[in-house]
Amino acid sequence: MTLQKTQEYLLSIVHELCKLPNETEWVEFKYNKAVPEDIGEYISALSNSASLLGKVNAYLVWGINDTDHSIIGTDFQPSKAKKGSEELENWLLKLLNPKINFSFFEINIAEKNIVLLEISATIRTPVQFKNQEYIRIGSYKKKLKEYPEKERELWRIFDKTPYESLVAVDNISSDEVLKNLNYPAYFDLLNIPLPSNKDGILEALLAEKMITKSESGLWNIMSLGAILFAKKLSDFDILKRKAVRVVVYRGKGRIETIREREGAKGYASGFEGLIDFIKTLLPLNEVIEKALRKSVPMYPELAIREVVANAIIHQDFEVTGSGILVEIFDDRMEITNPGTPLVETERFLDSPPQSRNEALASFMRRIGVCEERGSGIDKIVFESEHYQLPAPLFEVTNNHTRTTLFAHKEYKHMDKQDRIRATYLHSCLRYVEKDYMTNSTLRERFGIEERNSAMVSRVIKETTQAEQIKPFDPTTSKKYMKYIPWWV
Repeated sequence: MTLQKTQEYLLSIVHELCKLPNETEWVEFKYNKAVPEDIGEYISALSNSASLLGKVNAYLVWGINDTDHSIIGTDFQPSKAKKGSEELENWLLKLLNPKINFSFFEINIAEKNIVLLEISATIRTPVQFKNQEYIRIGSYKKKLKEYPEKERELWRIFDKTPYESLVAVDNISSDEVLKNLNYPAYFDLLNIPLPSNKDGILEALLAEKMITKSESGLWNIMSLGAILFAKKLSDFDILKRKAVRVVVYRGKGRIETIREREGAKGYASGFEGLIDFIKTLLPLNEVIEKALRKSVPMYPELAIREVVANAIIHQDFEVTGSGILVEIFDDRMEITNPGTPLVETERFLDSPPQSRNEALASFMRRIGVCEERGSGIDKIVFESEHYQLPAPLFEVTNNHTRTTLFAHKEYKHMDKQDRIRATYLHSCLRYVEKDYMTNSTLRERFGIEERNSAMVSRVIKETTQAEQIKPFDPTTSKKYMKYIPWWV
């Protein structure tokens, strides 16, 4: 966690480590030796071993005798150390992959200088230093490739640990838990009375697996709790780049930014505020009803809610340095989330829901942000049709998924691809509703009068030639022809 580690906390960690009978696979003691290459290799080895042993952090401590663990002090000063002309910490970070969190702390104990290096356990892939992975075997640092059974075990751990079950911050007091989680929002969103005492609040969060008890008797905030109810996502190292960012541009390109804002709150406690903020930034569309002109939002609110909720729930938290991005242009709105989808974009509308983050998705369903059944994409497509907007576009771009909602556009101004995409998604929507697309239903979708049905016949022909739809029964006369998606 980015919150300042107190001197008291750091002293307690050092004293607890000194009580260990021997060096372990997740703790190494040093006197003065601080060769940069060695430190990088130890970060790799200790981080990998901590993950293997189920530890949140590993430690490298200077100024401790490695035989009897007495405090002897050290001359090593990481704040002044360099590799060449570069600061040590920056040099190490540059050569580590993935770039895990580690921090040097300089402490004074009994007038002796102690240096504590706290290293986060790796969570999804073995840590490399200079393209080489290391592991601890007893108190020795070894190359991971020399111990294939350890490597296999490490990968098994990565495969079975959901992101929500990782520890976001460990060994903090109950007061720190309540200080950093918006716990009243949890009870409000579930319509549960707020307990009258601290123990009742902690028990509820513990039952939801948003927090856990640590080995030391203190508390851990789990990623699930931080993701949903953090007062500030940036306070948690594991979630620093996972806040939703909203950017508004002038015109149709990214040259001129009008406004930019990054959300701070957890997804559950901040969702309604995020949607309200996005709505205030959207352009308005003028429509005429019964001879009266009025302004309405460019995009239906339900479609906005669903597309943002989908981005939150289906993002890949393992993609580092990237979060959800909402971009608003004059003619469209793009929502991009990290990670490629688990199903093909062409099958978004009919495929059963699959989520990498089931605990997150389950809670968001419970508070009504999304539904248990996978109807989010159905709603986005339906709302676009209902308001006769161009069909949404679903794309996969370089380890990201992007959904684009388009502003109103007359049929005559739509290009061929716009029309084909709308026709295909209309056939999908009709099919999942246990019905079929016809010339008549497509005319209604595009808002075309019956006397212009030839226009619709033309786009049906183009979509058929593009192999996006096909006749349900090819022997039926064209007048009564029904169409289904290509995958049926």
